[in-house]
Amino acid sequence: METRSVYIETYGCQMNIADTELILGLLKPHGYESAPTPEGADVILLNTCAIREHAEERIVGRLGDLVKHKARKPGVVLGLTGCMAQHHREALLDKAPFLDLVLGPDAYRNLPALLAQESADEPLVSVRLDRDETYADIAPARGEGVRAWVTVMRGCDKFCTFCIVPYVRGRERSVPASALLDQVRALADQGYKEVVYLGQTVNAYRDGEVDFGRLLRQTARIDGIERIRFTSPHPSDMDASAIDAMATCDKVAPYLHLPLQAASNRVLGRMERGYSIEEYAALVDRLRAAIPHLALSTDIIVGFPGEEEDDFRATYDFMAEVRYDFAFMFKYSAREGTRAYKWAETLSEAEKGQRLQEIIRLQEGIGGEINRQRLGQTVEVLVEGPAKKQKDWLAGKDPQFKTVVFPGNGARPGELVPVRVTSANAHTLVGVAERAYPV
Repeated sequence: METRSVYIETYGCQMNIADTELILGLLKPHGYESAPTPEGADVILLNTCAIREHAEERIVGRLGDLVKHKARKPGVVLGLTGCMAQHHREALLDKAPFLDLVLGPDAYRNLPALLAQESADEPLVSVRLDRDETYADIAPARGEGVRAWVTVMRGCDKFCTFCIVPYVRGRERSVPASALLDQVRALADQGYKEVVYLGQTVNAYRDGEVDFGRLLRQTARIDGIERIRFTSPHPSDMDASAIDAMATCDKVAPYLHLPLQAASNRVLGRMERGYSIEEYAALVDRLRAAIPHLALSTDIIVGFPGEEEDDFRATYDFMAEVRYDFAFMFKYSAREGTRAYKWAETLSEAEKGQRLQEIIRLQEGIGGEINRQRLGQTVEVLVEGPAKKQKDWLAGKDPQFKTVVFPGNGARPGELVPVRVTSANAHTLVGVAERAYPV
């Protein structure tokens, strides 16, 4: 079989990273090898996200940079995959007519056949959503590291008014539990130490009698896996089964990303989030009572259409009261195709920016205070590799998903190292290893 090379550039969230590994896994049996750069590659793909503002312009610009490789090497295929391909295919084809193929998230299985076709005058487009496609039978081609992303469900049924995901990834469907557990066993055999279960509403997972909590408990029985994480759960689906699994399974990390978006019931209603702020607050209390040393993070949107000063203050005050370990905070930006897209914006960009800076300052202070409470404590760090800034230092994550850096002590990626925390800021713990490892 003739060997060909494929270069994939990935944009967006962990789901997109997992999809890139899935695409590589689909292509590998057909003679394709992963290329580290686009230079010389036979196939160049951009695997895209449709969530962030101005993403389309950025991708079109990048495609313009990459088209030069088609001129340098005749026969090179330049393609677009993922959520943006699903959502903006007509506009992208108008702006980038040199594209050879466009594939949505449910069409990756068609890629080998499309690449095997003779050159066509028109781009090959496959964007049909499939309510049954889970890719359960495909083994992703994973990169090096200690952490593996495992997609347990695809799609979303929530239809929040600001979100495009259900329209570009389709409705919820879960991967069979037997396939997932086989995949995790294989990951353990390959040396991975941590698995992260992925889904747009990951805790809505269900395969027959196996709900998400039961899936976590079954996964925790697999030897070789040290830590289990998941993202992103929906507050409405955080039931007793999942909470019990977090509380009773030592391998399930005491960290939860629990998207809030806003703390005003009026705004939550317009967003159609499916919970009140009182219900969310009660859930936080249940989680913290059940899971000692739980770290919480969240998502916040400011400036949603109709948000008034009192609504924003409710969000600010709730963040101050709950005290998240960290947060992902954004200004609202309309997404074509969502219900909120048709609603008039009620705040200027400057006003949204001012509100965003207020909650960023608040969260930076809270995050720093929480992390400094760890001074003098010993945390167990799963080493990932060299630290980015300090030469000869190592970096990894503690069970609460905090980044920890410390002077190298001979430990290798995948090893668990006790580190005593000596300093901290809002984003990082700094420490010293409590024992050395043989080199």
